[in-house]
Amino acid sequence: MSNKIKISVALLAASAAFFVPLKIKEGFTAKPVIPVAGDRPTQGHGSTFKPNGTPVKMSDPPITRETADKWLRNDVSKREVAFKKALNGVKLSQAEYDIYLDFTYQYGTSAFANSSMLRNLKAGQYKAACDSLLKYKFVAKRDCSIRSNGCYGVWARQVERHKKCIEVN
Repeated sequence: MSNKIKISVALLAASAAFFVPLKIKEGFTAKPVIPVAGDRPTQGHGSTFKPNGTPVKMSDPPITRETADKWLRNDVSKREVAFKKALNGVKLSQAEYDIYLDFTYQYGTSAFANSSMLRNLKAGQYKAACDSLLKYKFVAKRDCSIRSNGCYGVWARQVERHKKCIEVN
């Protein structure tokens, strides 16, 4: 399927191509870390919760890459349910679906559900939805578009999502 053909979200799912870049962007940490000061602990490929629903704690034991991959797939599949529900009636290309699901993985389902991205998508304003990605540049009240704030990677990821989104629209 072309990355520009829009179909019902009900027919889409995270593509196989979705997981490899996500794992690269999130990186891998066997031990829990706090990726950005003021953020919550993550482990594996950025998981903040274990598959059983308990939050990752700094005192948790190390995990393997295999476990991290399982946690990632579990986390994405759980988020995807709420993600699809929020997008009811919206048509997206596979590329757009993956872009917004990636956003949801990083920022959470409630951030997406309450976003101008979603409002724009529901209104059929696809380029405006892409532009809304750039509004998300803060972590722990720090503007990540400012390199010296120590979270520039968050902003770089948003800029990359925006670029890909504009390309398919």
